Amino acid sequence: MSKSVMNVKSNVKTVLDQLKGRKINNIYLVACGGSSAIMYSAKYILDREANNITSDLYSSNEFIHRNPQQLGKESLVILCSMSGTTPETAEAAKFAKNKGAFTVALTNEPASPLAKNSDVYIKYEWGNGVNAFDTNLSVLYQLVFGVLHMVENNEKFGKLVSSLENLQPVYEKALEQEASNARVFAQSHAKEPVIYTMASGSNYGTAYSFSICILMEMQWIHSHAIHAGEYFHGPFEIIDENVPFIILLGLDETRPLEERALAFSQRYGKKLTVLDAKQYDLDGIDEEVKGYIAPLILNRVLRQYAEELAEARNHPLSKRRYMWKVEY
Repeated sequence: MSKSVMNVKSNVKTVLDQLKGRKINNIYLVACGGSSAIMYSAKYILDREANNITSDLYSSNEFIHRNPQQLGKESLVILCSMSGTTPETAEAAKFAKNKGAFTVALTNEPASPLAKNSDVYIKYEWGNGVNAFDTNLSVLYQLVFGVLHMVENNEKFGKLVSSLENLQPVYEKALEQEASNARVFAQSHAKEPVIYTMASGSNYGTAYSFSICILMEMQWIHSHAIHAGEYFHGPFEIIDENVPFIILLGLDETRPLEERALAFSQRYGKKLTVLDAKQYDLDGIDEEVKGYIAPLILNRVLRQYAEELAEARNHPLSKRRYMWKVEY
């Protein structure tokens, strides 16, 4: 057994053991909202690293209604919901299982409907005090790279695991570096009615999550996550000196798209908040997986920005009008 397999979280290792000998032709990443957003990075990894395994990403209810024809006994379906009570995702697990697929639930609640409806579950931890290695994105990465290592002998698995083990101090240094910037952002954007986000590649899910979960859901601020590659095909017409953008620059192969979008935005816009993964101390992160790790760091930094914004606006991140309060 390789050292990297030994070092993954024990419940991830248990799942990998159960998958041994099982033929996997395709992987489906299924979730809603913020849980769906984390899947974008995993999809990017699979596109870049898988030789023979195909993959796709679905919003849970569309997964059921679209009913992919290739879904079957040679499919691995990875689902995620923090509470495990997201009804569409719990139902998607049942649907996939009935099709013969092997279903793995990522959740913070082992007794949840999602966990019960899946073949196996992996518990992840949540909250500011949790070690980076135990969070949802880290667990998802361990699982995806573990499958690639097991099925296709992917050699980056060990580098990925060791990098995740070294991630917590990277988080802490990045948060310290961005602390004053986050406060300035919060004060200057507290009364903005709209804030756009933009990224590409493995970072797009981070931009998407901040847009739909933080700005729209938790702050009631109009937003849209613009893909940097789509910016020049419509959205760039919105940029001027009064329109706020949060632009993410990662370390993967699509960084040139983000740099091009940033360069144009700097010519015509003024309210630009740029988070560049190149500016952080990535000591302990292997060079070959920095592009995959960058979204985790940007995501953690953006949470700091979210908390400062919520305080500046006197609008707690827990505040809702409809979610969990009315029928939908």
